[in-house]
Amino acid sequence: MKRRACMTQVRQDNIVVVPYPDARAGKPITGRPTHCANATYGLDAGSTVNIYAPFSSQMDWDIAKWAKLHGSSSTAFTDLLEIDGFKREQIIVVGEAFDVFHRDIIECIKVLYSDPDFADFLIFAPERHYADEDQTVRLFHDMHTGQWWWDTQRALDQRRPGATIIPIIILSDKTQVTMFRNKSAYPVYLTIGNIPKEIRRKPSRRAHILLAYLPTTRLEHIANKASRRRTISNLYHACMSRILAPLKTAGTDGLVMSSGDGVEHHCHPLFACFAGDYPEQLLATGVKAMECPKCDIPTEELGSNTAPFEILDLHAVLDALSRIDDGDLVFVQACHEAGIKPIIHPYWEDLPHANIFQAVTPDVLHQLYQGLIKHLLGWLTQACGAAEIDARCCRLPPNHHIRIFMKGITSLSRLSGTEHSQICRFLLGIIIDTRLPGNLASSRLLKAVRGLLDFLYLAQYPCHSSETLLLLDEARALFHDNKEIFIDLGIRTNFNLPKLHSGRHYLTMIRTFGTTDNYNTEYTERLHIDLAKDAYCMTKWLERKEKIACHEQFIKWHLDGDRAPHHPHPPDLRFDCTQQLTKHPSAKAVPIQKLITNYGATYFRQALARYIAQQQNPNEVITRQHLENLAAGIHLPFHAVPVYHKIKWLSTDARGHGDPLVTVDSIHARPHRNARRENDVVPARFDTALINDGTGSFVGVKGFRVGQIRLVFSIPASATQFLFPPTNQPPKHLAYVEWFTPFPATLDPRHGMYKISRLTKSGERVASIILVSNITRSIHLMPRFGAVALRHWTVNNVLEECDTFFVNCYIDRHSFVMLR
Repeated sequence: MKRRACMTQVRQDNIVVVPYPDARAGKPITGRPTHCANATYGLDAGSTVNIYAPFSSQMDWDIAKWAKLHGSSSTAFTDLLEIDGFKREQIIVVGEAFDVFHRDIIECIKVLYSDPDFADFLIFAPERHYADEDQTVRLFHDMHTGQWWWDTQRALDQRRPGATIIPIIILSDKTQVTMFRNKSAYPVYLTIGNIPKEIRRKPSRRAHILLAYLPTTRLEHIANKASRRRTISNLYHACMSRILAPLKTAGTDGLVMSSGDGVEHHCHPLFACFAGDYPEQLLATGVKAMECPKCDIPTEELGSNTAPFEILDLHAVLDALSRIDDGDLVFVQACHEAGIKPIIHPYWEDLPHANIFQAVTPDVLHQLYQGLIKHLLGWLTQACGAAEIDARCCRLPPNHHIRIFMKGITSLSRLSGTEHSQICRFLLGIIIDTRLPGNLASSRLLKAVRGLLDFLYLAQYPCHSSETLLLLDEARALFHDNKEIFIDLGIRTNFNLPKLHSGRHYLTMIRTFGTTDNYNTEYTERLHIDLAKDAYCMTKWLERKEKIACHEQFIKWHLDGDRAPHHPHPPDLRFDCTQQLTKHPSAKAVPIQKLITNYGATYFRQALARYIAQQQNPNEVITRQHLENLAAGIHLPFHAVPVYHKIKWLSTDARGHGDPLVTVDSIHARPHRNARRENDVVPARFDTALINDGTGSFVGVKGFRVGQIRLVFSIPASATQFLFPPTNQPPKHLAYVEWFTPFPATLDPRHGMYKISRLTKSGERVASIILVSNITRSIHLMPRFGAVALRHWTVNNVLEECDTFFVNCYIDRHSFVMLR
């Protein structure tokens, strides 16, 4: 109940916003003329009449756009679209020259800050958000709701009152480029915290800019490994220092910048966050391997959930770095005592208001999915057996959110973050009731896995409260309290894993910089498909591609006209989607007998008769026996009905960001059919759904039931006037549902899932007709496999063969919030 109470707090609509106490913070410069960025671009294009200028017509523009976006090999329009955005410089380290490609970071910041698409959404000042009038439940979501922006604004006010902070977020990652002699590119990206995270996380919105390509040499000619590592570290910091150097003056003195609507602010771009994988965190901070890049916890205590630690002392580190001129031995010793390697002038050394040990952010992709979940899969394979795990993976019921791994998961290699995410959606369910070596009880194993998965899902909430943050600690504690099972099984000897320890920093970092989707390296992973090419060629193509995007944006602005004003609000955890069926039925007239034989709607006539009887007597309280008597007297004046094979739910642009609608959930209810290939058959599929009886709410299962959707249909229009009173006509879409037992009063204490079974009466399944609008969403049921999965079960028949199921709460965030 505690979790549900917390989530109720997060979703309240009446958010209390406490602005920064100095009203001058983030305010525009008054008395200056404004020039909308799109209007200015139109003038620069050379024509106020032709919006496609410098192209002569829409056709010419479309051809140009196709040519330049088609690939880096296209050559047409090169002269027209050439930009001098990237610079190629040489960095000298230990007498050797290295090439680095980079853009002017101030110009990159201006491009993002002045983008007209972001003008209505930019955030200029910190705020504190609360879920209650008493201001006891604080909310954290976008970066401006975290403590860093508030504290930094206060520090900046001492010298520059009324400043607008631009939080700089740097993201980097190494990616293998097999198409270019197996060399690795090292891209560095930039975005700004003024842009809401809901926009930044979408690659299509172009809120991340490729800032630089760092040298990718391995320095294999340096024989001494320690010397090689030291040189690579110094090379990295020399390059980053060159790239970020303009932030020193701009961050301290500020500069006037115009947002996309032409309004000017006195801006201070300040290095705020660094997002990267563990090796890159070590490289950036100068901390040694197998140590935490943020705190002083000893290596042998990384697996502890209670060992004390302190964030590394930036002032002590800067004092150590300042001893570089006192001789090598003194410098090395000072750095060792401060907890870092001897780096020659790290790039963050003199950036204003920067603290690299605070700036290193949680990394859900690499720390959790590619780190802990990867470890967990290996541990479970040893504990439960590869054959049994794989056998269960390919016997799961289908669902919109579930990927069926028909060959299992234990033999897969080089899994992506997306694949690890897909596995997490069913991982706990497939190990319930498995036999452990030595006949050890599975309770601790289930609780450990549950704790890790709960932490993973909680860590990705788009909005946290001061209460839900405590659930992060509870989930992590659940894992640590039960992790000894892996030692008892002989799988682990200790848990001194830096990525496991990193979980202890999540709560503080969310309070500091907002939720983890503010700084997720997964967003830049999606850009690598465009960037995994030769650095020099790729930068030229990107410049032209961005020029096309800018011109396309101007044309869209000119054609669309003024947009409605934006009213920002925190992200919502509700399943706020629009249900949709096709305009026309999948099958226009399916005979009732085929509904029985092909769709499994065994009691369609009886169920529909009961529904009609209820609608004919809407104001009466009818007993079950009386209802059966009324239904027996109803004759159906038709022999076939139109049928729909799919229900889907579309996302809504609730935050006004202009996002396209996408399908976020679906339910299939279709019989088997012949495939296009000869002698091939597409099996039947009848999904399970969460159905609201009219009293269900956002959190918890009260008012909800689980049912299997056998049929979605409409009553022929010609029959409704005879069957229903004029004041109580039926909706267009109805569904025939086979029911499962109600949700039990409590969750299973081991794995935290609800256990349900088929609802039967006298050995027959109980079914009824419901409104399709009462179907809330799809639901996934995990079969109770027992000690060994029955081999005659398949993905296509398991819902029919199995009688007992566990309701899967991990298929997406909404299910987790609702069913936990």
